[in-house]
Amino acid sequence: MQPSRRTVLAAFAAMPLIGAAPAGRNRVVLLGTKGGPTPTPLRSEPATLIDLDGRAWVVDCGNGVANQLAKARMPLDRLARIFVTHNHSDHVADVGNLIEIAWSSGLKTPVTVHGPPPIRQIVRDQLAALAYDVEARIREEGRVPLAPLVSVDERAEPGLVVRDGGTMVTSALVDHETIKPAFAYRFDTPGRSIVLSGDTRYSDALVRLAKGADLLIHEAIYGPMIERMAGENAATLADHLRRSHTLAEQAGLVAARAGVKKLVLSHLVPGAGVSDAMWIAAVRKNFAGPVVVGRDLMEV
Repeated sequence: MQPSRRTVLAAFAAMPLIGAAPAGRNRVVLLGTKGGPTPTPLRSEPATLIDLDGRAWVVDCGNGVANQLAKARMPLDRLARIFVTHNHSDHVADVGNLIEIAWSSGLKTPVTVHGPPPIRQIVRDQLAALAYDVEARIREEGRVPLAPLVSVDERAEPGLVVRDGGTMVTSALVDHETIKPAFAYRFDTPGRSIVLSGDTRYSDALVRLAKGADLLIHEAIYGPMIERMAGENAATLADHLRRSHTLAEQAGLVAARAGVKKLVLSHLVPGAGVSDAMWIAAVRKNFAGPVVVGRDLMEV
């Protein structure tokens, strides 16, 4: 006897959501570990998930972040906060897209975007570009209005960003050449302290922010590759890369001076052609503690 359609639908409804994160477990997942906006098949653009008891806090939103969240088994309707370190395209290209895709995937709860100016305008303009789709889905699918769910906390000064559910988020200004302001963030959760550097050259402010942290996720550039990456614009671009990013050995110095328990290298430049052993050897010039070379979808 074949089961009825109603029985089949009920069985599917009773199944656990595919990709759902385990309840009550806090995770940090590297969604994208490549620096820069040029797509590659090896690494995705910068984004990190902090999963706090099933609520998704996302730091930076490079291209493709929604797909990476799905691969990390994080339901998009649990998106709660987005933290933007700075407004380069590889960090904000999908801020509006992520919010709209989360909403069209069932989000009914508020989302707050935190970041430096002009993040308010960026969010507004990206969502405006999606207004036709939003209006259609409200009309055709009966979805709740999106605009009332979205708020933007735009700030130019460092300090306390938010307290929420036992987690405190603070920021420090870092130095990303002409991109100002640019932030690093520290998340003091009930379980551990997590610091993300954002894009920066070596920064004493970041050292202070990261003091005693359990986990430091720091950008890194591999010095011996700079001239090769610069290509025909070598004189200008090589100088820019040195002024606006942190050499792997300098990331080790930040970790050592801050006394962090573990260093994770992410936002890797270049995203290919440097082995894990090469990255770690550079860090070891200054830091003797645990070091991880980040990979997309790695839990740290």
